[in-house]
Order: sequence, then C-alpha cells, then structure tokens
Amino acid sequence: LQDPKFSLNPVMTVGKQIVEAIRIGDRKVGAAEARTRAIAVLESVHIRDPERVLDLYPHELSGGMGQRVMIGMMVVREPDLLIADEPTSALDVTVRTQVLSILDELVTRRGMGLIFISHDLHLVSRFCDRVIVMYAGRIVESIEASRLSEAQHPYTQGLLSCLPQIDGSLEPLPVLNRQASWAEA
Repeated sequence: LQDPKFSLNPVMTVGKQIVEAIRIGDRKVGAAEARTRAIAVLESVHIRDPERVLDLYPHELSGGMGQRVMIGMMVVREPDLLIADEPTSALDVTVRTQVLSILDELVTRRGMGLIFISHDLHLVSRFCDRVIVMYAGRIVESIEASRLSEAQHPYTQGLLSCLPQIDGSLEPLPVLNRQASWAEA
C-alpha cells in the first residue's frame, strides 16, 4: 500500500486488475459478475463514477484514488484480516484523513481485523486501539494507543521524544468514532 503507483500494473486498466483479484480466488465467477463486484468495491471505497474509473490506467489516478483502488482490491475477496503497511505515507493530510475513514468504515462494516503499520506515532495514537512497538525485529512494548504518552520502554520513549511538539506534550489526536462498533465485532 505504500505507493499504489508501484503496486498497480501500469499496462492494465484498474477494472482488469480488480477483476483479476476477484477471479483468482473463484474461477467460476463470470466476467459480468466480476465487473459488477468491481464496481461495488469501488463504490465501497468512495470512488465517484466507478464505471469510468474501471477503464482508467494507474497513471490516470490521483494518489488518493490509487490508494482507494488498492484498498478495494484487497477487500474485494473479503479477508478476515487486512494488513496496511504505511497506507498514508504518500498522501497529503486531507486525503490521509479520507483514506483512514474508509479503512475504519470497511473494518467496522465487514468485521475484519486491521494491522496498521506506520512510523507516524501521532497517527497511530489517534487511529489505532493498541500499539505494538518493535525494535530490531522484536516487540519491545505493547500499549493501548490512548496511553501511548505513558510508554515505558526507552526505545518507545525515544520515538516519542523526537516527534515535533508545539506545547511540549504528546496529546493524542481525536479518535475516529469507531469504539462502539469495534467493541461489538
């Protein structure tokens, strides 16, 4: 997910790539049904005019649209767990918020788990329920995201202390409205 421009095939339309993802798991799906499912998944990731987008090539997509297409390709097979590795690193703040909202909505609606990998601790503290900090390939700390500022491990404290701070404190950003629905899932 880090950059859809490198993940999407530049010589295939978006539609062909999504249909390929659908049919890899179920060869019995016909072309018409696969196209209908491709349109539905693009709608689920808030792509306007999905029929038009199916016929576009990756270079014709904005960064945010490419990221939403990639998310759609990943969830079209209805996985139980989605692993998102730096899904917002190449996006501006506005598009980042939209992509996070889409991920949150998909996870809630589909009842799937999400492993969100990021170096952006401010983002992690507002978007995730739990943070696992790794150093040299090993877990060094696991803490509730809302308590990230209370982290005890020296590596985690070092990561937190190098974040830019205006007032000298690490205040978690507002949490997306998802706790009730995730608690029920």
